Amino acid sequence: MATLNKVMLMGRLTDDPKDGAIPNTGTRVVKFRFAVGRSRKNPQTGQWESDPNPLYIDCEAFHRPEAKRDLVNLIMQYCRKGDPLFIEGRLQLDQWDDKQTGQKRSKHKIVVESVEFLGARQGEDGGQAGAGRPASSGRPAAGRTAPPDEGDELGGESSGGGDHIPF
Repeated sequence: MATLNKVMLMGRLTDDPKDGAIPNTGTRVVKFRFAVGRSRKNPQTGQWESDPNPLYIDCEAFHRPEAKRDLVNLIMQYCRKGDPLFIEGRLQLDQWDDKQTGQKRSKHKIVVESVEFLGARQGEDGGQAGAGRPASSGRPAAGRTAPPDEGDELGGESSGGGDHIPF
């Protein structure tokens, strides 16, 4: 029997991504926390409302030499706290022994295989776009250059704060 492990989510970064490496391998990895909410229709008012309890998900993306682009560098360069993204990847279970209590611990995370920039952050002014995307004036977002002209998709393969991320 065939199996499928695929996750597709739209949400926002809760913190700036953190660059790192896997010890003793030299493999680069970027870790970030992702907030995903959902909307629901209020039965009394008929208005759509955001879920007051978003889901916070730990994500990792690895550098893959065979990929067309370096996903780690692109995420580090163009993604910031609050940026809206579409991510695709797979679920992975991490298990470890808690150093303080000795108990077995586990958590699910997303191993990111591709990322797509979704647009400007809410509340940005000056016509600048989020995630390094060119603004309507043709200027890149503050302090960042525009990503390569190959489209917004970034092919390739944490824990952060639970700060409030507006959806």
